[in-house]
Amino acid sequence: MSNTVTRFAPSPTGHLHIGGARTALFSWLLARRNNGKFVLRIEDTDQKRSTQEYTDAILDSMRWLGIDWDGELMYQSERFDLYNSYIDKLLEDGNAYWCDCTSEQVDAMREKAMLEKRKPKYDGSCRDKNIGPGENRVVRFKAPLEGRTSFNDMIKGPIVIENAEMDDMILRRSDGAPTYNLAVVVDDHTMGITQVLRGDDHINNTPRQIQIYKALGWDIPRFGHVPMILGPDKKKLSKRHGALSVMEYEKMGYLPEAVVNYLVRLGWSHGDQEIFSKEELFELFNTEHLGNSPSVFDTKKLDWVNCEYIKAKAPAELIPGMRSFLPEGTEVADEYLEKIIPLLQPRASNYKEMADMCDFFLVSADKLEYNEAAVAKVFTPEAIAHLKELTSRIEADTEFSHDSLEAIHTGYLAEKGLKFKAIGQPVRLALCGKVQSPGGLYDLMLVMGKDESIARMKKAMTLV
Repeated sequence: MSNTVTRFAPSPTGHLHIGGARTALFSWLLARRNNGKFVLRIEDTDQKRSTQEYTDAILDSMRWLGIDWDGELMYQSERFDLYNSYIDKLLEDGNAYWCDCTSEQVDAMREKAMLEKRKPKYDGSCRDKNIGPGENRVVRFKAPLEGRTSFNDMIKGPIVIENAEMDDMILRRSDGAPTYNLAVVVDDHTMGITQVLRGDDHINNTPRQIQIYKALGWDIPRFGHVPMILGPDKKKLSKRHGALSVMEYEKMGYLPEAVVNYLVRLGWSHGDQEIFSKEELFELFNTEHLGNSPSVFDTKKLDWVNCEYIKAKAPAELIPGMRSFLPEGTEVADEYLEKIIPLLQPRASNYKEMADMCDFFLVSADKLEYNEAAVAKVFTPEAIAHLKELTSRIEADTEFSHDSLEAIHTGYLAEKGLKFKAIGQPVRLALCGKVQSPGGLYDLMLVMGKDESIARMKKAMTLV
């Protein structure tokens, strides 16, 4: 195993959404590509908003996507003593100090700076006061006042920040709770993280965290900041674009492998290849081919990818997923579904569509409902006459195969001097109750079976 260690660190204040899932995938693939470790921690320091329900939902989402992690799950809420021990070390070493400025005073400092056209920030009033702990006091980091903080981003390249642009951030709040930037640095160091891939909304935190690493004398991991995902209108991704929780995509009938494939390609590429197996992603993924520009979420492209996965599956593999979308109480054997599914695979882009397409297969002839408008239009006296003759010939067919059914229909058309359209719609409507359905006529009959096909055709003749 290599020394590569990556992580994903969601906050359980909501469900795992597409953007977070993509970041998790990139970090996971980077670790797997390098035969390293991928660890998971729950950043639940916000005790008011963090819930076990959201934690469970995040874990369910990752399991559904197939993202596994190494070692035990870690919770920040269980590590407050560890964080505070390092804050105490920073205080002892002179790299942090106590501050008794009120929030109103800090707001006034920022307003004054803005009026003077300076960076709005805390002005360091308590930096050299040497005050100790006390009620309503916080601990601040003693940031360098001069020079620059720089890093070579794995995606964006060299980034340099003037230290004068940053202020003395709070490390410990007045209630004793550590702040995000301090906790993240301690976690990443103690967990041995070597590469941090995260959304570029964190890019402003990185130089602050690097300063903490340096103050504690620790090695600094490599950072990479992934651009955001935009909607088709090039605006921030929202629910109307598809910014849903991961498990909503399961509810809409998408295959997890297809969602993974789509999300990975949303910002990463390997030539013109579009479809990747998990094994190929493990072999090919690298940060060099992560894009530096925002990606656009395209539901139509996701549908196409999902359709490709559906077409590539063996019918039996699709049965469990499809079953969850069948009407409640539907009783149908796996063997029957396995015959139906090949007719659906070329046309359906998700499990829900597959279930909707096969509704007419799941009822017997006596319960099949017919589209009234189609019946009025298609079942002319001539059409009914064709159905009667074809039904009679099918009843007499002892072979009942694709070839024999084709011979019956083409032979009848030749005898009567007709085009296929004269019987195509009437027969399909008789079998399916509608004029549009998946599969060819002979395939439909073979799936339904001889007795059911004849029963449906006979029922259709009684409708007019």
